[in-house]
Amino acid sequence: MRWEGRQGSRNIEDRRGRNMKRIGGGIGLGTIVVVIAAILMGEDPGRVLSSAMQQGQQAPGQTQEYQPSAQEQELAQMVSVVLKETEDVWANIFKNQLGRNYEPTVLVLFSGSDRSACGFAQAATGPFYCPADKKVYIDLSFYDELRKRFKAPGDFAMAYVVAHEVAHHVQNLLGITRQMDAQRGRVSKTRMNDLSVRLELQADFLSGVWAHHAHKQSGFLERGDIEEAMNAAAAIGDDRIQMQARGYVVPESFTHGTSEQRMRWLRKGIETGDISQGDTFSATYL
Repeated sequence: MRWEGRQGSRNIEDRRGRNMKRIGGGIGLGTIVVVIAAILMGEDPGRVLSSAMQQGQQAPGQTQEYQPSAQEQELAQMVSVVLKETEDVWANIFKNQLGRNYEPTVLVLFSGSDRSACGFAQAATGPFYCPADKKVYIDLSFYDELRKRFKAPGDFAMAYVVAHEVAHHVQNLLGITRQMDAQRGRVSKTRMNDLSVRLELQADFLSGVWAHHAHKQSGFLERGDIEEAMNAAAAIGDDRIQMQARGYVVPESFTHGTSEQRMRWLRKGIETGDISQGDTFSATYL
């Protein structure tokens, strides 16, 4: 991925070194274990965090001078460049295809733990997008998780993760997220899980659309980048994560899609670059 020397985004909020503590009821170790277990089962991080936050409040912890390693600083710069690339691509798509302005998301870098409008953020949850404050939250240690736990190394694997969360922002701006959330409580849990899968697969597709246009506009991709993204998409499929966590899969509990589905929709976005072909909610075959 050709990111060195490129302009980074100004929409970065660096909160590294500012740890949060809980007051009131708080969230104990047991709750944290439940949160981690739920995420391993494919639950939506935003909803898990929001539920956990109902049990306590948060207050800023002690802020210490943060000394990131040279590797982390390089990764932070890369993520900033990727975010800028998403801003350029989606600004063009919104203007030329949708006839409207694109409102960029803000990417929050945190270390260990932080607070979002969707609840408590911590490294164990992985990157996520919060519709309530329209921000993406990332602890850069997730890059090590990709390499070590998920066996999905490479700069473009991390770029795909960032692009996927930005795609959730695009869905939010287009009202897709709101339409799906309106079904909560009106349909069965199985149907809600199905809608969640469709939302996630559409985000994968939109990530591919971004990659298509980023390369077309600025020659962003290099040989092997697509394979890195595909490997990452496969690594975080519901079926693979559930198999690793429990030794078997429960398809009706899927919320993000199988490895094959995630790879297929990502590839479709990369190959077509056409947002009109990403209506996963009407697709009879996912």
